[in-house]
Amino acid sequence: MTTSRLFPRPREAAVLLTVLGLLVLEEVALGLAEEEDRPVIGGALIGVSCSGLLVVGAVLFSRWLDARRPLPLPPPGPNGREYSARALEGFPMEAVRPLLLAERAPQLGQLYSAWMLARSGRPAPWIARRLGLPLDAVQLLVDAARSNSDTR
Repeated sequence: MTTSRLFPRPREAAVLLTVLGLLVLEEVALGLAEEEDRPVIGGALIGVSCSGLLVVGAVLFSRWLDARRPLPLPPPGPNGREYSARALEGFPMEAVRPLLLAERAPQLGQLYSAWMLARSGRPAPWIARRLGLPLDAVQLLVDAARSNSDTR
């Protein structure tokens, strides 16, 4: 559901397990090879290992690109970004109000954006890092979004 998580996606896991399996098979093949065949097999295994490293690098690079992809935002209105009433349904305004009155308070539009990301299943640390919001404020929104989705 989220793009930023600790464990790999199923396709990534399959690719990484395949590379790991090839590395194990290489060691077995090299151990079972005759003494005069080992240089040729070793050269082939070095090539396979390099291609495996390239595949792992490509997977990591694609994750890095996913993290850098810009966030989808609603179209700008006369007062900045505007969200529909249905999109903001369940927004915990009473819990957020003290945050808005504090010193160095986040903007309401930022909290609305965090709410939308929380409703889509993003984790609180990811939202806080991407939007530059305090983690406790975002955690409040994520918890409210989870409880709101559980009641539906």
